[in-house]
Amino acid sequence: MSSYKSDIEIAQETEMVPITQVASKLGIEAEELENYGKYKAKLSQELWERIKDRPNGKLVLVTAINPTPAGEGKTTTTIGLGEALGRMGVSSVIALREPSLGPCFGLKGGATGGGYAQVLPMEDINLHFTGDFHAVTTAHNLLSAMLDNHLQQGNELGIDPRTVSWKRALDINDRALRNTIVGLGGKSQGVPREDGFMITVASEIMAILCLAEDLADLKARLGRIIVAYTYDNRPVTAADLKAAGAMTAILKDAIRPNLVQTLEHTPCIIHGGPFANIAHGCNSVRATKYALKLADVVITEAGFGADLGAEKFMDIKCRMAGLAPDAVVLVATIRALKYNGGVAKENLSTPDMEALEAGFANLEAHIEGLQQYGVPIVVTLNSFVTDSEEEINYVEKRCRAMGCSFALSEVWAKGGEGGVALAEELLETMKETKTQYHPLYPDDMPLEKKIETIAKKIYGADGVTYAAGVRTKLKKLTEQGYGQCPVCMAKTQYSLSDQPKKLGRPKGFKIQVRQVNLSAGAGFVVALTGDIMTMPGLPKHPAAEGIDVDDQGRITGLF
Repeated sequence: MSSYKSDIEIAQETEMVPITQVASKLGIEAEELENYGKYKAKLSQELWERIKDRPNGKLVLVTAINPTPAGEGKTTTTIGLGEALGRMGVSSVIALREPSLGPCFGLKGGATGGGYAQVLPMEDINLHFTGDFHAVTTAHNLLSAMLDNHLQQGNELGIDPRTVSWKRALDINDRALRNTIVGLGGKSQGVPREDGFMITVASEIMAILCLAEDLADLKARLGRIIVAYTYDNRPVTAADLKAAGAMTAILKDAIRPNLVQTLEHTPCIIHGGPFANIAHGCNSVRATKYALKLADVVITEAGFGADLGAEKFMDIKCRMAGLAPDAVVLVATIRALKYNGGVAKENLSTPDMEALEAGFANLEAHIEGLQQYGVPIVVTLNSFVTDSEEEINYVEKRCRAMGCSFALSEVWAKGGEGGVALAEELLETMKETKTQYHPLYPDDMPLEKKIETIAKKIYGADGVTYAAGVRTKLKKLTEQGYGQCPVCMAKTQYSLSDQPKKLGRPKGFKIQVRQVNLSAGAGFVVALTGDIMTMPGLPKHPAAEGIDVDDQGRITGLF
Protein backbone atom coordinates (compact mmCIF):
# COMPACT_ATOMS: atom_id res chain seq x y z
CA MET A 1 0.00 0.00 0.00
CA SER A 2 1.37 3.38 -0.99
CA SER A 3 0.96 6.20 1.52
CA TYR A 4 1.43 8.81 -1.22
CA LYS A 5 -1.96 8.45 -2.86
CA SER A 6 -4.58 11.04 -2.03
CA ASP A 7 -7.69 10.00 -0.15
CA ILE A 8 -9.87 10.42 -3.22
CA GLU A 9 -7.47 8.35 -5.34
CA ILE A 10 -7.58 5.52 -2.79
CA ALA A 11 -11.36 5.71 -2.69
CA GLN A 12 -11.78 5.77 -6.47
CA GLU A 13 -9.50 2.75 -6.89
CA THR A 14 -11.55 0.66 -4.45
CA GLU A 15 -14.16 -1.66 -5.90
CA MET A 16 -17.37 -1.30 -3.91
CA VAL A 17 -19.81 -4.16 -3.40
CA PRO A 18 -23.59 -3.76 -3.81
CA ILE A 19 -25.21 -2.22 -0.74
CA THR A 20 -27.49 -5.26 -0.44
CA GLN A 21 -24.38 -7.36 0.17
CA VAL A 22 -23.19 -4.96 2.89
CA ALA A 23 -26.66 -5.02 4.48
CA SER A 24 -26.69 -8.82 4.54
CA LYS A 25 -23.75 -8.73 7.01
CA LEU A 26 -26.19 -7.16 9.48
CA GLY A 27 -29.03 -9.53 8.64
CA ILE A 28 -30.93 -6.87 6.66
CA GLU A 29 -33.10 -8.15 3.82
CA ALA A 30 -33.08 -6.43 0.43
CA GLU A 31 -36.74 -5.44 0.78
CA GLU A 32 -35.91 -3.63 4.03
CA LEU A 33 -33.75 -1.16 2.09
CA GLU A 34 -34.70 1.82 -0.02
CA ASN A 35 -31.88 1.91 -2.55
CA TYR A 36 -30.29 5.10 -3.89
CA GLY A 37 -28.41 3.43 -6.73
CA LYS A 38 -26.14 0.43 -6.17
CA TYR A 39 -24.07 1.64 -3.23
CA LYS A 40 -26.34 3.71 -0.98
CA ALA A 41 -29.60 2.90 0.74
CA LYS A 42 -31.94 4.16 3.41
CA LEU A 43 -33.08 1.87 6.21
CA SER A 44 -36.81 1.36 6.26
CA GLN A 45 -39.32 1.69 9.08
CA GLU A 46 -40.24 -1.95 8.41
CA LEU A 47 -36.70 -2.95 9.40
CA TRP A 48 -37.05 -1.03 12.67
CA GLU A 49 -40.34 -2.73 13.49
CA ARG A 50 -38.63 -6.11 13.05
CA ILE A 51 -35.53 -5.40 15.17
CA LYS A 52 -36.72 -2.90 17.80
CA ASP A 53 -37.19 -5.48 20.57
CA ARG A 54 -33.69 -6.93 20.26
CA PRO A 55 -31.15 -6.27 23.05
CA ASN A 56 -28.70 -3.44 22.42
CA GLY A 57 -25.08 -3.97 21.49
CA LYS A 58 -22.19 -2.07 23.08
CA LEU A 59 -21.97 1.66 22.34
CA VAL A 60 -18.51 3.21 21.90
CA LEU A 61 -17.92 6.93 21.42
CA VAL A 62 -14.82 8.17 19.59
CA THR A 63 -13.75 11.71 20.46
CA ALA A 64 -10.51 13.70 20.42
CA ILE A 65 -8.41 16.50 21.82
CA ASN A 66 -8.98 20.03 20.47
CA PRO A 67 -8.39 20.06 16.71
CA THR A 68 -5.14 21.54 15.42
CA PRO A 69 -3.62 22.13 11.96
CA ALA A 70 -1.54 19.02 12.68
CA GLY A 71 -4.65 16.83 12.48
CA GLU A 72 -6.01 14.26 14.91
CA GLY A 73 -7.87 11.78 12.70
CA LYS A 74 -10.98 11.20 14.82
CA THR A 75 -13.25 10.10 11.96
CA THR A 76 -10.44 8.10 10.38
CA THR A 77 -9.90 6.30 13.70
CA THR A 78 -13.64 5.65 14.04
CA ILE A 79 -13.79 4.04 10.62
CA GLY A 80 -10.57 2.07 11.03
CA LEU A 81 -11.68 0.75 14.43
CA GLY A 82 -14.91 -0.49 12.90
CA GLU A 83 -12.95 -2.16 10.10
CA ALA A 84 -10.63 -3.79 12.64
CA LEU A 85 -13.52 -5.26 14.60
CA GLY A 86 -14.92 -6.65 11.35
CA ARG A 87 -11.57 -8.29 10.57
CA MET A 88 -11.65 -9.88 14.02
CA GLY A 89 -15.06 -11.40 13.38
CA VAL A 90 -16.89 -9.07 15.76
CA SER A 91 -20.36 -8.04 14.65
CA SER A 92 -19.90 -4.28 14.32
CA VAL A 93 -21.29 -1.23 12.60
CA ILE A 94 -20.01 2.35 12.35
CA ALA A 95 -22.38 5.29 12.95
CA LEU A 96 -21.27 8.69 11.61
CA ARG A 97 -22.59 12.15 10.79
CA GLU A 98 -23.08 13.35 7.24
CA PRO A 99 -20.59 16.00 6.03
CA SER A 100 -21.72 19.57 5.40
CA LEU A 101 -21.00 21.22 2.06
CA GLY A 102 -19.75 24.30 3.94
CA PRO A 103 -16.45 22.86 5.20
CA CYS A 104 -16.09 20.60 2.14
CA PHE A 105 -15.75 23.72 0.00
CA GLY A 106 -14.21 25.81 2.77
CA LEU A 107 -11.30 25.00 5.04
CA LYS A 108 -11.64 21.42 6.21
CA GLY A 109 -12.37 19.48 3.04
CA GLY A 110 -14.27 16.17 3.14
CA ALA A 111 -15.30 14.24 6.23
CA THR A 112 -15.32 10.58 5.24
CA GLY A 113 -12.10 9.47 6.88
CA GLY A 114 -8.68 9.26 5.30
CA GLY A 115 -6.06 6.94 3.86
CA TYR A 116 -7.19 3.32 4.09
CA ALA A 117 -9.92 4.06 6.62
CA GLN A 118 -12.66 5.70 4.56
CA VAL A 119 -16.37 5.33 3.86
CA LEU A 120 -17.65 5.05 0.31
CA PRO A 121 -18.80 6.43 -2.06
CA MET A 122 -16.81 9.35 -0.66
CA GLU A 123 -17.67 11.79 -3.46
CA ASP A 124 -21.40 11.24 -3.03
CA ILE A 125 -21.27 11.41 0.77
CA ASN A 126 -19.23 14.63 0.77
CA LEU A 127 -21.39 16.36 -1.84
CA HIS A 128 -25.16 15.70 -2.05
CA PHE A 129 -25.46 12.13 -0.71
CA THR A 130 -29.17 11.24 -0.40
CA GLY A 131 -30.39 14.83 -0.14
CA ASP A 132 -30.95 14.92 3.63
CA PHE A 133 -29.24 18.29 4.09
CA HIS A 134 -31.16 19.80 1.18
CA ALA A 135 -34.39 18.63 2.80
CA VAL A 136 -33.41 20.27 6.11
CA THR A 137 -32.53 23.50 4.28
CA THR A 138 -35.84 23.49 2.42
CA ALA A 139 -37.92 22.75 5.53
CA HIS A 140 -36.10 25.52 7.40
CA ASN A 141 -36.67 28.07 4.65
CA LEU A 142 -40.30 27.03 4.18
CA LEU A 143 -40.89 28.08 7.79
CA SER A 144 -39.10 31.38 7.09
CA ALA A 145 -41.26 31.99 4.04
CA MET A 146 -44.50 31.16 5.87
CA LEU A 147 -43.51 33.48 8.72
CA ASP A 148 -42.88 36.44 6.40
CA ASN A 149 -46.03 35.63 4.43
CA HIS A 150 -48.03 35.73 7.66
CA LEU A 151 -46.66 39.19 8.40
CA GLN A 152 -47.53 40.31 4.87
CA GLN A 153 -51.05 38.85 4.84
CA GLY A 154 -52.43 40.72 7.83
CA ASN A 155 -50.49 39.27 10.79
CA GLU A 156 -53.47 37.66 12.55
CA LEU A 157 -51.24 36.35 15.34
CA GLY A 158 -49.99 39.82 16.18
CA ILE A 159 -46.30 38.98 15.66
CA ASP A 160 -43.87 41.73 16.59
CA PRO A 161 -41.40 41.74 13.65
CA ARG A 162 -38.68 43.03 15.96
CA THR A 163 -38.76 39.75 17.90
CA VAL A 164 -38.35 37.35 14.97
CA SER A 165 -35.55 34.94 15.86
CA TRP A 166 -35.93 32.45 12.99
CA LYS A 167 -33.25 33.09 10.36
CA ARG A 168 -32.89 31.48 6.98
CA ALA A 169 -30.46 28.62 6.22
CA LEU A 170 -27.91 27.67 3.58
CA ASP A 171 -25.40 24.79 3.59
CA ILE A 172 -22.55 26.92 2.27
CA ASN A 173 -20.15 29.18 4.15
CA ASP A 174 -21.24 32.69 3.16
CA ARG A 175 -20.33 35.47 5.59
CA ALA A 176 -22.09 38.09 3.44
CA LEU A 177 -25.44 36.58 4.44
CA ARG A 178 -24.89 36.64 8.21
CA ASN A 179 -26.92 39.85 8.49
CA THR A 180 -29.46 40.90 5.86
CA ILE A 181 -32.61 42.95 5.41
CA VAL A 182 -35.67 41.38 3.78
CA GLY A 183 -38.91 42.86 2.49
CA LEU A 184 -37.40 45.80 0.58
CA GLY A 185 -38.85 47.04 -2.69
CA GLY A 186 -42.29 48.30 -1.78
CA LYS A 187 -45.47 47.20 -0.03
CA SER A 188 -46.03 44.11 -2.18
CA GLN A 189 -42.56 42.71 -1.40
CA GLY A 190 -43.19 41.97 2.27
CA VAL A 191 -42.59 43.58 5.64
CA PRO A 192 -39.07 45.07 5.86
CA ARG A 193 -37.08 43.71 8.80
CA GLU A 194 -33.61 42.60 9.79
CA ASP A 195 -32.83 38.97 9.01
CA GLY A 196 -29.85 36.71 8.35
CA PHE A 197 -28.68 33.23 7.42
CA MET A 198 -27.13 30.40 9.39
CA ILE A 199 -25.43 27.34 7.98
CA THR A 200 -27.83 24.39 7.67
CA VAL A 201 -25.97 22.29 10.21
CA ALA A 202 -26.68 24.97 12.85
CA SER A 203 -30.42 24.89 12.12
CA GLU A 204 -32.70 23.75 14.91
CA ILE A 205 -34.33 21.50 12.30
CA MET A 206 -31.05 19.61 11.90
CA ALA A 207 -30.95 19.11 15.67
CA ILE A 208 -34.58 17.99 15.67
CA LEU A 209 -33.95 15.52 12.85
CA CYS A 210 -31.11 14.03 14.87
CA LEU A 211 -33.03 13.82 18.15
CA ALA A 212 -36.46 12.68 16.90
CA GLU A 213 -37.46 9.11 17.75
CA ASP A 214 -39.87 8.71 14.82
CA LEU A 215 -42.02 10.62 12.34
CA ALA A 216 -44.64 11.56 14.94
CA ASP A 217 -41.96 12.86 17.32
CA LEU A 218 -40.39 14.78 14.42
CA LYS A 219 -43.67 16.55 13.63
CA ALA A 220 -44.35 17.35 17.28
CA ARG A 221 -40.85 18.81 17.74
CA LEU A 222 -41.12 20.86 14.54
CA GLY A 223 -44.40 22.28 15.78
CA ARG A 224 -42.75 23.47 19.01
CA ILE A 225 -40.14 25.63 17.24
CA ILE A 226 -40.46 29.22 18.48
CA VAL A 227 -39.94 31.72 15.65
CA ALA A 228 -40.99 35.04 17.25
CA TYR A 229 -43.12 36.68 19.95
CA THR A 230 -46.35 38.64 19.75
CA TYR A 231 -46.74 42.26 20.78
CA ASP A 232 -48.04 40.99 24.14
CA ASN A 233 -44.98 38.73 24.53
CA ARG A 234 -46.54 35.35 23.73
CA PRO A 235 -44.33 32.84 21.82
CA VAL A 236 -45.26 32.07 18.21
CA THR A 237 -44.48 28.54 17.03
CA ALA A 238 -44.32 26.68 13.74
CA ALA A 239 -47.56 25.00 14.76
CA ASP A 240 -49.18 28.42 15.17
CA LEU A 241 -48.17 29.19 11.58
CA LYS A 242 -49.57 25.79 10.48
CA ALA A 243 -46.18 24.89 9.00
CA ALA A 244 -45.28 21.69 10.88
CA GLY A 245 -47.18 19.31 8.61
CA ALA A 246 -45.58 20.56 5.41
CA MET A 247 -42.15 20.63 7.02
CA THR A 248 -42.60 17.01 8.10
CA ALA A 249 -43.62 16.07 4.57
CA ILE A 250 -40.35 17.52 3.27
CA LEU A 251 -38.39 15.53 5.88
CA LYS A 252 -40.27 12.21 5.68
CA ASP A 253 -37.45 10.50 3.76
CA ALA A 254 -34.62 12.47 5.38
CA ILE A 255 -35.49 10.97 8.78
CA ARG A 256 -34.47 7.51 7.54
CA PRO A 257 -30.81 6.60 8.23
CA ASN A 258 -28.41 5.92 5.34
CA LEU A 259 -26.34 2.75 4.88
CA VAL A 260 -22.96 2.79 3.10
CA GLN A 261 -19.68 0.83 3.33
CA THR A 262 -16.03 1.33 4.20
CA LEU A 263 -13.07 0.49 1.97
CA GLU A 264 -13.19 -2.97 3.58
CA HIS A 265 -16.98 -3.22 3.10
CA THR A 266 -17.76 -2.80 6.80
CA PRO A 267 -21.34 -1.48 7.26
CA CYS A 268 -21.59 2.21 8.13
CA ILE A 269 -24.78 4.10 8.97
CA ILE A 270 -24.48 7.83 8.24
CA HIS A 271 -27.24 10.19 9.24
CA GLY A 272 -27.58 13.84 10.27
CA GLY A 273 -24.77 16.29 10.79
CA PRO A 274 -25.07 19.10 13.34
CA PHE A 275 -21.78 20.89 14.00
CA ALA A 276 -20.39 20.45 17.51
CA ASN A 277 -19.11 24.00 17.92
CA ILE A 278 -22.47 25.65 17.15
CA ALA A 279 -24.90 22.75 17.61
CA HIS A 280 -24.95 19.40 19.46
CA GLY A 281 -22.53 17.58 17.17
CA CYS A 282 -23.92 14.02 17.08
CA ASN A 283 -25.41 11.78 14.43
CA SER A 284 -29.09 10.90 14.72
CA VAL A 285 -30.66 9.01 17.59
CA ARG A 286 -32.47 6.85 15.02
CA ALA A 287 -29.21 5.85 13.32
CA THR A 288 -27.60 4.97 16.64
CA LYS A 289 -30.60 2.94 17.78
CA TYR A 290 -30.77 1.03 14.48
CA ALA A 291 -27.06 0.29 14.82
CA LEU A 292 -27.40 -0.94 18.43
CA LYS A 293 -30.05 -3.46 17.36
CA LEU A 294 -28.07 -4.66 14.33
CA ALA A 295 -24.59 -5.26 15.78
CA ASP A 296 -22.77 -6.32 18.94
CA VAL A 297 -20.50 -3.24 18.92
CA VAL A 298 -21.37 0.21 17.57
CA ILE A 299 -18.58 2.72 16.94
CA THR A 300 -19.83 6.30 16.72
CA GLU A 301 -18.21 9.74 16.91
CA ALA A 302 -19.07 13.25 18.02
CA GLY A 303 -17.69 16.43 16.53
CA PHE A 304 -14.45 18.23 17.37
CA GLY A 305 -12.84 17.79 20.81
CA ALA A 306 -14.23 16.09 23.89
CA ASP A 307 -15.06 19.51 25.36
CA LEU A 308 -17.67 19.96 22.62
CA GLY A 309 -18.92 16.82 20.86
CA ALA A 310 -18.37 14.36 23.70
CA GLU A 311 -19.90 16.66 26.32
CA LYS A 312 -22.99 17.11 24.17
CA PHE A 313 -23.15 13.41 23.36
CA MET A 314 -23.16 12.64 27.09
CA ASP A 315 -25.31 15.51 28.33
CA ILE A 316 -27.78 15.96 25.46
CA LYS A 317 -28.02 12.93 23.18
CA CYS A 318 -27.61 10.16 25.76
CA ARG A 319 -29.82 11.97 28.27
CA MET A 320 -32.66 12.47 25.75
CA ALA A 321 -32.40 9.08 24.06
CA GLY A 322 -31.83 6.95 27.15
CA LEU A 323 -28.44 5.73 25.92
CA ALA A 324 -25.48 4.70 28.08
CA PRO A 325 -22.07 4.49 26.33
CA ASP A 326 -19.92 1.52 27.28
CA ALA A 327 -16.55 3.14 26.48
CA VAL A 328 -14.89 6.24 25.06
CA VAL A 329 -11.95 6.21 22.65
CA LEU A 330 -10.00 9.48 22.94
CA VAL A 331 -7.84 10.27 19.90
CA ALA A 332 -4.64 12.33 19.94
CA THR A 333 -1.43 12.59 17.96
CA ILE A 334 2.12 13.30 19.05
CA ARG A 335 2.19 16.11 16.49
CA ALA A 336 -0.96 17.77 17.84
CA LEU A 337 0.28 17.53 21.42
CA LYS A 338 3.54 19.22 20.45
CA TYR A 339 1.57 21.91 18.64
CA ASN A 340 -0.33 22.49 21.89
CA GLY A 341 3.07 22.70 23.54
CA GLY A 342 4.11 25.63 21.36
CA VAL A 343 5.84 24.02 18.36
CA ALA A 344 5.21 25.58 14.94
CA LYS A 345 3.43 23.35 12.41
CA GLU A 346 6.49 23.10 10.14
CA ASN A 347 8.62 21.72 13.01
CA LEU A 348 6.25 19.06 14.35
CA SER A 349 8.18 16.17 12.81
CA THR A 350 11.21 16.90 15.02
CA PRO A 351 11.28 15.07 18.38
CA ASP A 352 10.69 17.54 21.22
CA MET A 353 10.02 16.06 24.64
CA GLU A 354 9.74 19.43 26.34
CA ALA A 355 6.97 20.55 23.99
CA LEU A 356 5.25 17.16 24.26
CA GLU A 357 5.21 17.37 28.05
CA ALA A 358 3.74 20.87 27.87
CA GLY A 359 1.16 19.90 25.25
CA PHE A 360 0.09 16.77 27.12
CA ALA A 361 -1.86 19.13 29.39
CA ASN A 362 -4.52 19.40 26.67
CA LEU A 363 -4.98 15.62 26.57
CA GLU A 364 -4.91 15.52 30.37
CA ALA A 365 -7.78 18.05 30.54
CA HIS A 366 -9.91 15.99 28.15
CA ILE A 367 -9.26 12.80 30.10
CA GLU A 368 -10.26 14.47 33.37
CA GLY A 369 -13.37 15.91 31.76
CA LEU A 370 -14.47 12.55 30.37
CA GLN A 371 -13.78 10.72 33.62
CA GLN A 372 -16.59 12.70 35.26
CA TYR A 373 -19.13 10.70 33.24
CA GLY A 374 -18.14 7.32 34.69
CA VAL A 375 -17.31 5.73 31.31
CA PRO A 376 -14.05 3.77 30.77
CA ILE A 377 -11.56 5.52 28.48
CA VAL A 378 -9.13 4.16 25.90
CA VAL A 379 -6.59 6.72 24.66
CA THR A 380 -5.21 6.09 21.19
CA LEU A 381 -2.36 7.82 19.40
CA ASN A 382 -2.98 8.16 15.68
CA SER A 383 0.47 7.09 14.56
CA PHE A 384 2.87 9.05 12.33
CA VAL A 385 6.23 7.77 11.05
CA THR A 386 7.93 10.77 12.67
CA ASP A 387 6.78 9.76 16.19
CA SER A 388 9.73 8.65 18.31
CA GLU A 389 9.55 5.67 20.65
CA GLU A 390 10.42 7.96 23.56
CA GLU A 391 7.50 10.24 22.75
CA ILE A 392 5.04 7.35 22.44
CA ASN A 393 6.20 5.76 25.68
CA TYR A 394 5.83 9.06 27.51
CA VAL A 395 2.21 9.51 26.43
CA GLU A 396 1.32 5.90 27.20
CA LYS A 397 2.85 6.10 30.68
CA ARG A 398 1.01 9.32 31.49
CA CYS A 399 -2.32 7.97 30.21
CA ARG A 400 -2.09 4.71 32.12
CA ALA A 401 -1.15 6.65 35.27
CA MET A 402 -4.47 8.49 34.87
CA GLY A 403 -6.40 5.19 34.77
CA CYS A 404 -6.87 4.98 31.00
CA SER A 405 -6.23 2.10 28.65
CA PHE A 406 -3.89 2.86 25.75
CA ALA A 407 -3.18 1.66 22.20
CA LEU A 408 -1.55 2.90 19.00
CA SER A 409 -3.62 3.29 15.84
CA GLU A 410 -2.23 2.87 12.34
CA VAL A 411 -5.53 2.81 10.47
CA TRP A 412 -4.68 5.64 8.06
CA ALA A 413 -1.82 3.64 6.56
CA LYS A 414 -3.11 0.08 7.11
CA GLY A 415 -6.90 0.24 7.36
CA GLY A 416 -8.51 -2.31 9.64
CA GLU A 417 -5.22 -4.17 10.10
CA GLY A 418 -3.77 -1.05 11.69
CA GLY A 419 -6.64 -0.85 14.17
CA VAL A 420 -6.53 -4.38 15.57
CA ALA A 421 -4.40 -3.43 18.59
CA LEU A 422 -6.85 -0.64 19.43
CA ALA A 423 -9.85 -2.94 18.93
CA GLU A 424 -8.33 -5.58 21.20
CA GLU A 425 -7.62 -2.98 23.90
CA LEU A 426 -11.17 -1.63 23.59
CA LEU A 427 -12.80 -5.06 23.91
CA GLU A 428 -10.63 -5.92 26.91
CA THR A 429 -11.42 -2.60 28.56
CA MET A 430 -15.18 -3.08 28.14
CA LYS A 431 -14.87 -6.61 29.50
CA GLU A 432 -12.93 -5.55 32.59
CA THR A 433 -14.64 -2.22 33.37
CA LYS A 434 -18.38 -1.74 33.27
CA THR A 435 -19.74 1.68 32.45
CA GLN A 436 -21.13 3.81 35.27
CA TYR A 437 -22.43 6.46 32.90
CA HIS A 438 -24.20 9.48 34.32
CA PRO A 439 -24.62 13.00 32.90
CA LEU A 440 -22.59 15.90 34.24
CA TYR A 441 -25.55 17.67 35.81
CA PRO A 442 -29.16 16.81 36.77
CA ASP A 443 -32.20 18.05 34.86
CA ASP A 444 -33.38 20.21 37.73
CA MET A 445 -30.15 22.20 38.06
CA PRO A 446 -30.80 25.88 37.17
CA LEU A 447 -29.80 26.87 33.63
CA GLU A 448 -27.19 29.34 34.82
CA LYS A 449 -25.66 26.69 37.06
CA LYS A 450 -25.60 24.18 34.16
CA ILE A 451 -23.60 26.64 32.05
CA GLU A 452 -21.17 27.25 34.90
CA THR A 453 -20.82 23.52 35.60
CA ILE A 454 -19.79 22.82 32.00
CA ALA A 455 -17.44 25.82 31.98
CA LYS A 456 -15.68 24.80 35.19
CA LYS A 457 -15.68 21.00 35.01
CA ILE A 458 -15.13 20.51 31.26
CA TYR A 459 -13.32 23.66 30.10
CA GLY A 460 -11.41 24.34 33.33
CA ALA A 461 -12.70 27.92 33.54
CA ASP A 462 -12.75 29.91 36.75
CA GLY A 463 -16.33 30.94 36.05
CA VAL A 464 -18.68 32.58 33.57
CA THR A 465 -19.39 36.21 32.65
CA TYR A 466 -22.72 37.13 31.08
CA ALA A 467 -23.48 39.91 28.62
CA ALA A 468 -26.25 42.35 29.49
CA GLY A 469 -29.66 40.73 29.43
CA VAL A 470 -28.48 37.10 29.37
CA ARG A 471 -29.27 36.36 33.01
CA THR A 472 -32.68 37.98 32.56
CA LYS A 473 -33.38 35.76 29.55
CA LEU A 474 -32.30 32.63 31.45
CA LYS A 475 -34.70 33.57 34.23
CA LYS A 476 -37.47 34.14 31.69
CA LEU A 477 -36.85 30.75 30.05
CA THR A 478 -37.08 29.10 33.45
CA GLU A 479 -40.36 30.86 34.17
CA GLN A 480 -41.69 29.64 30.82
CA GLY A 481 -40.97 26.02 31.79
CA TYR A 482 -37.65 25.41 30.02
CA GLY A 483 -35.44 25.25 33.10
CA GLN A 484 -35.23 21.45 32.84
CA CYS A 485 -33.57 21.63 29.41
CA PRO A 486 -29.92 20.70 28.93
CA VAL A 487 -27.55 23.38 27.67
CA CYS A 488 -25.88 23.30 24.25
CA MET A 489 -22.71 25.39 24.41
CA ALA A 490 -21.61 27.16 21.21
CA LYS A 491 -17.84 27.63 21.57
CA THR A 492 -14.68 27.63 19.49
CA GLN A 493 -13.37 24.14 18.82
CA TYR A 494 -9.72 25.19 18.87
CA SER A 495 -9.34 25.83 22.58
CA LEU A 496 -10.74 24.65 25.89
CA SER A 497 -11.46 28.35 26.47
CA ASP A 498 -13.64 30.57 24.27
CA GLN A 499 -10.50 32.15 22.77
CA PRO A 500 -9.22 30.06 19.83
CA LYS A 501 -5.55 30.98 20.25
CA LYS A 502 -5.31 29.79 23.86
CA LEU A 503 -3.84 26.34 23.29
CA GLY A 504 -2.84 23.61 25.72
CA ARG A 505 -4.69 23.86 29.02
CA PRO A 506 -5.54 27.52 29.65
CA LYS A 507 -5.71 28.75 33.23
CA GLY A 508 -7.24 31.79 34.90
CA PHE A 509 -9.96 32.48 32.34
CA LYS A 510 -13.71 32.90 32.35
CA ILE A 511 -16.17 31.87 29.64
CA GLN A 512 -18.11 34.81 28.22
CA VAL A 513 -21.75 34.05 27.35
CA ARG A 514 -22.96 36.81 25.07
CA GLN A 515 -26.35 35.37 24.10
CA VAL A 516 -28.73 32.50 24.89
CA ASN A 517 -31.37 31.09 22.54
CA LEU A 518 -34.10 28.54 23.11
CA SER A 519 -34.39 25.59 20.74
CA ALA A 520 -37.79 24.47 22.01
CA GLY A 521 -38.26 21.77 19.38
CA ALA A 522 -34.83 20.26 19.93
CA GLY A 523 -35.33 20.60 23.67
CA PHE A 524 -32.21 22.50 24.69
CA VAL A 525 -30.98 26.02 25.41
CA VAL A 526 -28.08 27.29 23.28
CA ALA A 527 -25.43 29.48 24.95
CA LEU A 528 -23.24 31.40 22.50
CA THR A 529 -19.77 32.14 23.86
CA GLY A 530 -16.87 34.30 22.69
CA ASP A 531 -17.19 35.34 19.06
CA ILE A 532 -18.64 32.05 17.77
CA MET A 533 -20.94 32.50 14.75
CA THR A 534 -23.66 30.30 13.26
CA MET A 535 -22.62 31.13 9.69
CA PRO A 536 -18.92 30.44 8.98
CA GLY A 537 -16.95 32.29 6.30
CA LEU A 538 -14.60 30.99 3.63
CA PRO A 539 -10.80 31.20 4.08
CA LYS A 540 -8.60 33.20 1.71
CA HIS A 541 -8.06 30.10 -0.43
CA PRO A 542 -11.11 27.85 0.02
CA ALA A 543 -10.91 24.14 -0.72
CA ALA A 544 -13.38 24.74 -3.57
CA GLU A 545 -10.53 26.27 -5.61
CA GLY A 546 -8.91 22.85 -5.89
CA ILE A 547 -12.02 20.79 -6.68
CA ASP A 548 -12.74 19.92 -10.31
CA VAL A 549 -14.40 17.38 -12.61
CA ASP A 550 -12.72 15.96 -15.72
CA ASP A 551 -14.41 15.26 -19.06
CA GLN A 552 -15.36 11.76 -17.91
CA GLY A 553 -17.09 13.10 -14.79
CA ARG A 554 -14.32 12.01 -12.43
CA ILE A 555 -14.05 14.36 -9.43
CA THR A 556 -10.61 15.54 -8.33
CA GLY A 557 -9.34 17.59 -5.41
CA LEU A 558 -12.04 16.53 -2.96
CA PHE A 559 -9.98 15.84 0.19
